[in-house]
Amino acid sequence: MAEGILELKSINRRYVQGSKELVILNNANFTLKRGEMVALVAPSGTGKSTMLHIAGLLEYPDGGDVIINGQPCAGLSDDRRTEIRRRDIGFVYQFHHLLPEFTALENVMMPQLISGLAPAEAKERAEQLLNYMKVGKRAEHRPAELSGGEQQRVAIARAVANAPLVLLADEPTGNLDPGTAHYVFDALEALVRHSGLAALIATHNAELAARMDRRVTLRDGKIVDLDATLAKSSR
Repeated sequence: MAEGILELKSINRRYVQGSKELVILNNANFTLKRGEMVALVAPSGTGKSTMLHIAGLLEYPDGGDVIINGQPCAGLSDDRRTEIRRRDIGFVYQFHHLLPEFTALENVMMPQLISGLAPAEAKERAEQLLNYMKVGKRAEHRPAELSGGEQQRVAIARAVANAPLVLLADEPTGNLDPGTAHYVFDALEALVRHSGLAALIATHNAELAARMDRRVTLRDGKIVDLDATLAKSSR
């Protein structure tokens, strides 16, 4: 059995809205294995982004623990959480969030330089990733000069520039037309499969979700394996 690289253990998350308490996660558990692509599918407002933020150490749960590559994170300092996030986790969002004043190449180099890699090495890896994502010819262009699909492929290259263990993506094709969405997802899937990344991808696109190894959803505060539930109900 493949090793779990990301684990959510008994996660609780609640928000208070006026006099009401909104339960997002209630003693929720989830394991993402090495080399696995998992689709997170659920209606808007059910907590997909919250789950991704907690998994990526961007947000603290009210209870429970996030374990990344065997490291429990609940009791870690902010600096240590930042270190793990920078080294082990890559993020892709619905909007590319590329730095507008820098070229595609410089955007992909940036996280590597922050992590202390020499400029020449960062440049070489950035060029390799952009070529792999089929935007190498656009390396010297700034984000505003790129199409939506090109922007998102550059954002994916940036997300994996430091060779993370886990990729978390929140509707990475949500802003794209169907044809471009499939093209971008093809590149993302090839990159994940080739590198052995573990990927958790929130998406509303049923066709893209069906291409992943399994699908999970959020239901009554729990993280539910949809494929296992369907298989059980069909017996």
